[in-house]
Amino acid sequence: MTVKDAVKGRRSIRKFTSDEIPRESLLNILETARWAPSWGNTQPWELYILTGQPLEEFRKQNRKKTVNGEAFSPDVIMPEAWPEHMKSRYSKLGEIVLGTMDIKRGDKKARNKYYEDMGSFFGAPCLIIACIPKNICTEYAMLDVGILLQIICLLAHDEGIGSCIMAASVAYPKLLREILSIPEDRLIIMGIALGYPDRELPINNFGRERASISEFVTWCG
Repeated sequence: MTVKDAVKGRRSIRKFTSDEIPRESLLNILETARWAPSWGNTQPWELYILTGQPLEEFRKQNRKKTVNGEAFSPDVIMPEAWPEHMKSRYSKLGEIVLGTMDIKRGDKKARNKYYEDMGSFFGAPCLIIACIPKNICTEYAMLDVGILLQIICLLAHDEGIGSCIMAASVAYPKLLREILSIPEDRLIIMGIALGYPDRELPINNFGRERASISEFVTWCG
């Protein structure tokens, strides 16, 4: 698989099989991902890998909070407003996802079931949680974490493993700290759900859209 194939072929997976990922595969991904670039080679990231019982305990409690409608309280505040063109893209994706699952606009029960699945990380058998120390340049460190997470996703795709970068996995940091013993002086940034895609489902196969380069590139020469 070429880098170009990985970048264009990797997609967010919203339903995983129950098959476990071999520890060797995860180690191979992480061994390569550690070569990700970072500002001044600071490598500010810290990763927590959840599988097995710790993941099931977190999944159970995270799902419960989601079902009960508990408000998200992430360490990194989620944006509440976007420029109109970005908001339009976000809304359209939501329409495509729900439409692919044949969930009608007024079907509150079906929508809640989807959010419940999201709170359960779509059944993924592995979850990676990325943290950084609080007492560093947060903005630069978060950029570095973003680079690392994308590289992990691309390497996973090369191994036939699907991924979904999920804000829903870090929505309740207090719960994560209790289960994983993450220190208070660490910011919980983002999580990646990993697993083998259920390739038969439309939710993992719908057509995706991206802006043309003319919408975000300015040539200066």
